[in-house]
Amino acid sequence: MLSELQEYVDIYKEIHKHYLKNWVSPPLYFDPIPSGKVIPNTPQKKINWTIPKNMELPKNKQDLAFYSIPQLASLIKSKKITSLDLTQFFLARLKKYQDTLLCVVSLTEEIALKQAQKADDELSKGVYRGIMHGIPYGVKDLLAVEGTKTTWGAGAYKEQVIEQTATVVKKLEQAGAVMLGKLTLGELAMGDVWFGGKTKNPWNLQQGSSGSSAGSASATAAGLVPFAIGTETHGSIVSPSTRCGTTGLRPTFGRVSRYGAMTLSWSLDKIGAITRSAEDAAIVFETIRGTDNKDLTVKDFSFNYSSEIDLKKLKIGYLKNNFDSLKDTKLETNVLDVLRKLGANIEPVVLKTTYPYDIIGLIVMAESAAAFDELTRTNQDDKLVQQHKNAWANFFRAARFIPATEYINANRLRTQMIAEVDAVVSQYDVLISPNFQNGILAMTNLTGHPVVVVPSGFREGRPNSISFLGNFFDEATILAVAKAFQDATDFDEQHPERFK
Repeated sequence: MLSELQEYVDIYKEIHKHYLKNWVSPPLYFDPIPSGKVIPNTPQKKINWTIPKNMELPKNKQDLAFYSIPQLASLIKSKKITSLDLTQFFLARLKKYQDTLLCVVSLTEEIALKQAQKADDELSKGVYRGIMHGIPYGVKDLLAVEGTKTTWGAGAYKEQVIEQTATVVKKLEQAGAVMLGKLTLGELAMGDVWFGGKTKNPWNLQQGSSGSSAGSASATAAGLVPFAIGTETHGSIVSPSTRCGTTGLRPTFGRVSRYGAMTLSWSLDKIGAITRSAEDAAIVFETIRGTDNKDLTVKDFSFNYSSEIDLKKLKIGYLKNNFDSLKDTKLETNVLDVLRKLGANIEPVVLKTTYPYDIIGLIVMAESAAAFDELTRTNQDDKLVQQHKNAWANFFRAARFIPATEYINANRLRTQMIAEVDAVVSQYDVLISPNFQNGILAMTNLTGHPVVVVPSGFREGRPNSISFLGNFFDEATILAVAKAFQDATDFDEQHPERFK
């Protein structure tokens, strides 16, 4: 066997002669759809977003910080505020609080002012691109924007300029949105610690904002941006949204192009929206979804969202095993009570898998170690801030000992897990669950099902949230149910006092 191993080493050496950029993907594409399953793709209908009429500027201008996208759109469309004024307002808030929250890697002020002026010029000529026209936003700094630094939150890359622009950023620009800046992420998309420090939770500055979409959730919760773009591999939208009390949408795997995004795991990375309401998340999602012929995992399915949903006609379940594993279920049970008062019939469901969901760790580690192979082999991983056992530097080194056979067999088990989980999920329109019980986060990231997480109250002074889990490519239903819950409660309208 020794001679065979030596031949492998020789092949490795040949591979290492060729520099592979992080975003070069293997010709193997993960598809979450179970074998034989057909997803109905209804014709796309025009979504008529409701822009409120007769919106007025608030007496206290700082109240604009927490206006919804439709409210801001109303002010811009009616020319009661210019996009330029709104952009300068949010830039000022970012500058004021960025040192408090450590949520900004870099402001893209020149780009923002140019895009805002363009939006105003177009509007003066009668050109209105739609509800996103002139709306400012922030983007997680693992999305490349040509001419700007894209640091991935890591000291080894803090001067990196990638000459490409992520598809989601291009789509937002085409819709007329205004990019304010690049927001923090835990280095290389883990946690909330980056090369500039630890991003803070606006509700408790003694606490990190969780990660890895740390800055996106923190800045949105504090009203420094109307919304932000985040990404998730294993909880990076759900976790900071829970910690910071924002609404987070993790779409179906293969819904949003990852072109221009840092790769962590080719079969698990997803891009989504972090907002302050489900309706805002729906608006952002409609803007960024769809194919681009660059990320070949992306499929074009319709998104026929409507806020007018009859809960009585939906089949809704709650994951009883996940509720039962909580010591205190008062906040979670209240979610069910609210929806039942709105007419929903909600039944208990048990969602389990006979397959080990902790295979997600092995899959992520193997894929991420390949994505950052050059970093490890050149010892540039020494520049990462965190060097402890449960940090990327150590994970990348250890992952080189994962046999290819085990990685492949973990994915074969994943195929069976997807079919098993989907057999339950597909019987319902929506499933409701606490966010972190019984491996639900790992399980649904492995299967690729969509989730929207929304605030559901406060537990011991900390934001609490709940997840609405849906069927493949049916973000429309979970967002509509989440909106119905938010319309009946005020949890999404509560904001950290010091940032008002």
